[in-house]
Amino acid sequence: MSKAIGKRLGDIVNFKRGYDLPSRSRKDGMIPIISSGGISGYHSDYKAYGEGIVTGRYGTLGEVYYINGEYWPHNTTLYATNFYGNSPKYIYYLMKCLGNLQTSDKSTVPGINRNDLHEIIIPYLPPKIQRQIIPILSFLDNKIELNNRINAELEQMAKTLYDYWFVQFDFPNQDGKPYKSSGGKMVYDEVLKREIPKGWKVGTIHNVGDLLGGGTPRKDNPYFWNGSVPFFTPKDHENSFFVTETEEHITEMGLKNCSSKLYPKGTIFITARGTVGNINIASTNMAMNQSCYAVLPKPDINYCFLHQHCINLIQFMKGKAAGSVFDALVSNDFKQTSLVVPAKSLIDLFGETSVCFYEQMLNNRKQNQQLASLRDWLLPMLMNGQVSVGEINDNMEEISEERASNARQEQFQMHLFD
Repeated sequence: MSKAIGKRLGDIVNFKRGYDLPSRSRKDGMIPIISSGGISGYHSDYKAYGEGIVTGRYGTLGEVYYINGEYWPHNTTLYATNFYGNSPKYIYYLMKCLGNLQTSDKSTVPGINRNDLHEIIIPYLPPKIQRQIIPILSFLDNKIELNNRINAELEQMAKTLYDYWFVQFDFPNQDGKPYKSSGGKMVYDEVLKREIPKGWKVGTIHNVGDLLGGGTPRKDNPYFWNGSVPFFTPKDHENSFFVTETEEHITEMGLKNCSSKLYPKGTIFITARGTVGNINIASTNMAMNQSCYAVLPKPDINYCFLHQHCINLIQFMKGKAAGSVFDALVSNDFKQTSLVVPAKSLIDLFGETSVCFYEQMLNNRKQNQQLASLRDWLLPMLMNGQVSVGEINDNMEEISEERASNARQEQFQMHLFD
């Protein structure tokens, strides 16, 4: 493999500032508008087309978007206008790993000036080698995307099943037929102002879970922070069922000196301040700050049912707050919001049916973490020329079979540097 040489980034790709497009000027269309945070809307016209790279003009380098087709680069971004014969996809990967490469200090400026960006010295490989690297990195990205698509389907299946059984009341009756649609007995409930299945009760989330709070250790005590205990806060919310990583960690001493318990896997976290009502499931033991509530399943309640019940609860609260600001949650909100309490046998059946969806989603999330970790390790190594394409290809089958497990990654790294 050719040895990388240092080059100005501006010698391999040219960036230009994007175009302003106020909301009032946008027209319905299918053209994506790429802003600093990704796609921010759609328009009827475009300013660029083909393979493109877009990066935000503010913040550290690394938030980079690849697009192939017509698009409108917003004026909060810089977009590539000329690749000088280099592979756009390769430049995309190069831009994503600039923070891990040995570049000039200007790669971390809070406001990204195109002239400063062009002056960054990067390790450069010729187009022939670029084309060999792309399939390796795309292989890992494609696996991550596949897992994301599978998880989206599994999430929808779990939501649909809950809605069908506990909102529409078409859970399987004794004959395996939909209860309400098959003429199952319904009774009017004065609290909910609607009919519910005969034998069901009305209660609150407290019937199926324990509502608990959190707390934060003192920030000025270094012995409380940077430990091994994940510490969930509203900013750790993920757009998936499970939260698998937190930005901050505390120590065992920090845990003992704050109001949070160590919440086990399956605990439901609900954000109570900031962006209110975001929900995640703890994928492992975690502590939590005071801007959230933890809903711990009762000993005989499956966490899958409790999770969907919490989603239904928050949707109801938001609907009830329509016209007013839904900017905080307090414990009384949970006590005063009535919900159906289904028959225990049906709660158990839902848990038995849906737990495989949830566990598969969690496995896919963990696999994606491992794949992303391997990809992010490979990026600078390939870009710097410290690892050859041939060495990667020789081990690609092993990477695929092991789904980039941490153990395999360590063995792989050791093999490359034998």
